[in-house]
Amino acid sequence: MKNKLYITIGLVLGIILFLNFISQDFFFRLDFSEDSQYTLSKATKDILKNLDSPVTIKAYFSENLPPEIMKIRKDFKELLIEYTNLSKGMLVYEFINPSEKDELEREAVQDGIQPLLINVREKDQMKQQKVFMGAIITQGTNKENIPALQPSSPIEYLLSTAIKKLTMTNKPSIGLLQGHGEPNVGEMMQAYQELSVQYSFEPLTLNDTAPIPERFKSIAIVAVKDSIPQRQFRQLDDFLAKGGRILVAINRVNGDLTKAYGSAVNNGLESWLSLKGIHVDDNFVIDKKCANVNVQQQQGMFRFMTQVAFPYIPIINKFANHPISKNLESVVMQFVSSVEYTGDSSKKFTPIAFSSDQSATLKPPLYFDVQKQWSDADFPRKNIVVAATLEGDIVGAVKSKMVIIGDGDFAINGPQSQGQKLNEDNVNLFVNSIDWLSDDTGLIELRTKGITSRPIKNLSDGTKTFLKYLNFLLPILLVIGYGIFRMQMNRNIRIKRMEENYG
Repeated sequence: MKNKLYITIGLVLGIILFLNFISQDFFFRLDFSEDSQYTLSKATKDILKNLDSPVTIKAYFSENLPPEIMKIRKDFKELLIEYTNLSKGMLVYEFINPSEKDELEREAVQDGIQPLLINVREKDQMKQQKVFMGAIITQGTNKENIPALQPSSPIEYLLSTAIKKLTMTNKPSIGLLQGHGEPNVGEMMQAYQELSVQYSFEPLTLNDTAPIPERFKSIAIVAVKDSIPQRQFRQLDDFLAKGGRILVAINRVNGDLTKAYGSAVNNGLESWLSLKGIHVDDNFVIDKKCANVNVQQQQGMFRFMTQVAFPYIPIINKFANHPISKNLESVVMQFVSSVEYTGDSSKKFTPIAFSSDQSATLKPPLYFDVQKQWSDADFPRKNIVVAATLEGDIVGAVKSKMVIIGDGDFAINGPQSQGQKLNEDNVNLFVNSIDWLSDDTGLIELRTKGITSRPIKNLSDGTKTFLKYLNFLLPILLVIGYGIFRMQMNRNIRIKRMEENYG
């Protein structure tokens, strides 16, 4: 009897050990996460199934990482296992620990893997540890890298995009219109860095005697200052008539903070859009959810800078469930105008970004009163559209697409020597728009997949206090409650035994 018991226990332990061993490379999981974070997209599956030559991935990951960092390694390895299975042997990978040898560390750095410094606790002391968390993807003589993975990195997007870039023979060209006071490519450095992975983002100057070159998949018209000649509008119409796609980020108003003055802007672009049923009003959308500006104040002999809310710079955080805007959290728009559709139902107009529930519009000319005490009565409107898409036979009979955004400056860094780092979602909005216009693979769905913050700063003070004490007291109350329950159960058992003995 004992032998059977030992054999049974041994078999169970052996099965458990075997399952744990094979689960390192073979696993099955159900994905109940929001946005199907752990389910591969159709775009990724298509890329892997269409590989025509082997792809090798070297994952440079340090070992003995803190648990929250180790999760990145685990997620990346599980993703690679799924990629390998779907590719039917066309993708292979290996994990390398650069910390084992100086030679491996030099190799990782030479391949573009960036070492990161993280804080770790050792013997009750905090210290910084150098770690590697990147990958090299190669196909033949071509090579791409993922320099560093962060906890919030869209891993599937980075990996699938790198593989796609390797397999692309020619990058589609995206033209940034020039010649009318627009920013150049260097003044949109963050957008350029993101777009250069899949596209050739290059300047486009319209030639009056020649059509727009066929290599351009899409055109971006950003922050036009000077008038555009009618013959060039006709060229843009011809581009749309052939199925071309256009992004228009337009300034209908201008705000001069040094003079505290706001005025309207007219350069002909608004009239061209109106012919397509798009009306971008020459107004300022103001919003209670807004950015702050620095204001100089004087108190006695002292001057100091203080920050005040400035509703003319709305923080847009209401977005449609659209591939361009899905999972965006907040976009800062300076002097944005409303976008409306006045056309017929033959074209599909889709609003994708809105003001908050406390907003309004003001017509220029006007002066900015930075000292004004704003009240709820100043914001009677809600859900004012500030960005939208248009699809259909916009010009001619061929289907085309447009994206219209009521702020021309939201994605501009400025001159390289004085460039300002932009809010991440400002860049995402621009790049997602180009992706939606230009890329038919569906990778746009992955850019912000699974990156959804829930900032506690948006909660009221009372809610924050309640959650803080709930997190502190709930575990204690659960332990006490379980203790009382166990005590009562034991008491009932003792009483029952005493009654049985008495009987």
